[in-house]
Amino acid sequence: MAKRKQEDPPVGSPAWMAAFSDMMNLLLCFFVLLYSMSSVDEAKWEQVVASLQSTISILPAGGSAIGEGEMISAGVRQLEFLDSYYNEMANSRAEDDMDDPKDGKNSVFEEFQEEALSESEQLAQELQEAVENANLAELVELDFNSQYVELKLNGAILFASGRAEIVPEAYSTIDKIGRILESYKDHIIEVEGHTDNVPISSSQFENNDVLSMYRALSVATYFREHTDLDPASIKSSGRGDYVPVADNGTAEGRAMNRRVEIKIYNSYSSGLMD
Repeated sequence: MAKRKQEDPPVGSPAWMAAFSDMMNLLLCFFVLLYSMSSVDEAKWEQVVASLQSTISILPAGGSAIGEGEMISAGVRQLEFLDSYYNEMANSRAEDDMDDPKDGKNSVFEEFQEEALSESEQLAQELQEAVENANLAELVELDFNSQYVELKLNGAILFASGRAEIVPEAYSTIDKIGRILESYKDHIIEVEGHTDNVPISSSQFENNDVLSMYRALSVATYFREHTDLDPASIKSSGRGDYVPVADNGTAEGRAMNRRVEIKIYNSYSSGLMD
């Protein structure tokens, strides 16, 4: 029986490939046309990217540190901000401005910082008046920056040497300060304990870090128990001898370094930390 001769395949590509190629070309033309009719707002796009970087960290983030800053006036310093600088939108806008060659002065951040510093200055004036009215001016030193107003008390007023319990003689002073703080219930309040660099080792406190932490906690606990402040708005921390304000080589300097600082954060910083 004779074998059937095998037929040669048709010349050229299958018909479906030609139809598919036509469809892809049409789609390409369609999207090119759409793109040519649209415009991209570069500034808004960069804000979206920066927001994604700082919020959900799905893209490589750029630097957002603001730096150590400079002296503004007596007692006022632009400190390095806390791990962000006030809020994500402000940071994103500041980064955009710094990257924009058309605006090298970073006007958005400067305006934001000026507003925060202005609020701290107003807060400091109110607190200074309250301190004077409470006859505490000789016991409390006041300072402020763009994040907070600081009330500084000599540790010798509050504690016996090497101890973390508030001495009874200091109750009236702490009570007056507590009543002042009650006017700022919507603000974050932080109590920091500081020591000199003379080593301490006892059965209760193994070093200055622990002592400063318990001293700050004692003051914070007193405010929680004897004022109407929200306990959740009060923070405490011990800084040991790492942040001196005077020379530890003299008795006077060591006395100044043994202190408690009460920081009332302005609304910009309180909104971030809350």
